[in-house]
Amino acid sequence: MGKDIPKSIQTLATSRDFQPSVRIGKSGLTDLLVEEINSQLSKNSIVKIKINKGLFEKKDIKAVWQFLSEETNSTIVLARGNVGVLWR
Repeated sequence: MGKDIPKSIQTLATSRDFQPSVRIGKSGLTDLLVEEINSQLSKNSIVKIKINKGLFEKKDIKAVWQFLSEETNSTIVLARGNVGVLWR
C-alpha cells in the first residue's frame, strides 16, 4: 500500500458500526459505480464497499479492489473477502 494509513482510518475501517455505503451488484464494475465511489471519497475520504456474493470468483476479488483503488486514486485500507474499504 502506498501512503501510511492513519490509525483512526484503520480503526474506522474495521469498525462493525461502519456500514458499506456502496454495493457492487449484478451490473458489476461500471463507470457509474466508479463515479459513486469517487463522489463518496470526495465527501468522506473513506468508503466501505460490499460485493454481492457470487459476483466474482474468489481469486478475482483482489483484482477488483486493485482496479477500484487505481480508478479512484485511493488506498485500499481493508480488503477482507467481499468487503473492502478505500481511503483517499
